[in-house]
Amino acid sequence: MRLNSGALIDIVRLVQKRGLKGKLGDWKEFLDIYDKKFGSNLSDPSKRSHEVLAAFLNTFHDQDHLKFLSNIMQQHSNKEILVQLKDKSHDSPEQRLVQETLQNPSYPFDYSFKPLNKGWEVINLKDMNKAIKYTSMVAIDCEMVRCVDGTEALVEVCVVDRNLKVKLRELVNPDKAIADYRTDITGVSSPDLEGVTCSLADIQESMKKLLSDGTILVGHGLYNDLRVLKLDHVKVIDTSYIFQSLDGPIHKRPSLSSLCKAVLGYDVREKGATHSCLDDACAAMKLVLAKIKHGLDRVIPLIEEPIPESEMVKLLFHGIPTSVNSEELHSVLPGDFTIELKNSKKGRGEKYSAFAIFKNSREALQAYENVQGSQEKDTAQRPQKLVKFKLGTGKTASLYVRKMVPDGHDQIPSKRALEVDNDAFHVSKKAKMDPNSNDNDIDALKNEIEALNQQLKEKDMLIESLQKQLKHNDFGISKLHNTMVSPKKEKKKRMRYPLPLKGIGLFDQ
Repeated sequence: MRLNSGALIDIVRLVQKRGLKGKLGDWKEFLDIYDKKFGSNLSDPSKRSHEVLAAFLNTFHDQDHLKFLSNIMQQHSNKEILVQLKDKSHDSPEQRLVQETLQNPSYPFDYSFKPLNKGWEVINLKDMNKAIKYTSMVAIDCEMVRCVDGTEALVEVCVVDRNLKVKLRELVNPDKAIADYRTDITGVSSPDLEGVTCSLADIQESMKKLLSDGTILVGHGLYNDLRVLKLDHVKVIDTSYIFQSLDGPIHKRPSLSSLCKAVLGYDVREKGATHSCLDDACAAMKLVLAKIKHGLDRVIPLIEEPIPESEMVKLLFHGIPTSVNSEELHSVLPGDFTIELKNSKKGRGEKYSAFAIFKNSREALQAYENVQGSQEKDTAQRPQKLVKFKLGTGKTASLYVRKMVPDGHDQIPSKRALEVDNDAFHVSKKAKMDPNSNDNDIDALKNEIEALNQQLKEKDMLIESLQKQLKHNDFGISKLHNTMVSPKKEKKKRMRYPLPLKGIGLFDQ
């Protein structure tokens, strides 16, 4: 791996921020010893020579520090890889799907991990040039449990290759007390972990072996799996990104189950069947293979299933702080309802969600209208209110109360194509072919066109907002370009030559 001087400056700044100390102390202490002329009076890393920066980093020998430095270096290398992955000169069907994932507006937010934190691993690609063009794929699915300390921990992982052959399938011992196995989702219970010795570190080592040659990692909502694995990998295909319906906003993600029905023609698993990590991993791989087989530009219709009446009697509390007991939710929302905690594959973490279930949809709607809060919409354009309230302790807390469907949902067509034809939006066949279409049909058509135009405006506003946020994201495109130094400048400036890494944490001066 080779790093330019700009990357070296970033590394020293991160070391400063972390307050790390080598054998000669922290950055300023090192300067006072190493440079008798200026000392710490000239402490800005960008004002220091390549030799001084490297000399400072060579004072670190603690294994945790060396691991930290290694992850920083790999992260800088990955930024360059990200730029190259978006270069369409390397096109293959697999590569195009990687590009589609990386260019999704949600990618910088969903995949903004903290790989420099303890316990994280950054996949080190052995040969960057070969790795970028490598089209081998494996699909993964992970299950997680909620621990007593409130964190989420890996409990099962399954990886399959392109031929659906199992490459890795293990139960994992979280090595900490488990509060909720979430068996209805994970399929794992306490007896299953008896005698299990496999750890997260073991799984990380196995994944590094599978991915270090540039293998593409496939998954549905893959960022959730990578987060619980504490793993950072740049070559990814997220099936929740590459199949997009035109019905809703850009952030609306189809479920794995709905994708399997629409694309593969069957459910992930039969009704009543026990949950299987293997089923989900295979389903993700099959979806990618189907996308490649049918052509990446071919229209694959997604069928939006009608929302049953049983869902219309609910409102959703979400973003509930774990310090708020579920029974306290009755003081937030008016009306007669029961509370049902919502299970999620993502786990509970620091916040959780719950349903308020009413006798009928009319009461649910009335309760939403009566609750006091600032009116907003979630990423799927469903109305929600941010509600602030006082706890019994006197402290103030806040959460969201959300409807189950967007306003005017019955006006939205239930079936759309993922991509439109060259004619963009087509008027209905009846309006084209039947000259005797009545006024109601025309009004309905006008309403549909107006709704579509409104959706386009909302998407444009969302994209503009995302572009502004990307400027402040470390993983945004602008940040990537700023951290790169052109080869021509490297040759012209003596101080800006590539820095080779000899082993972990050893820097040439």
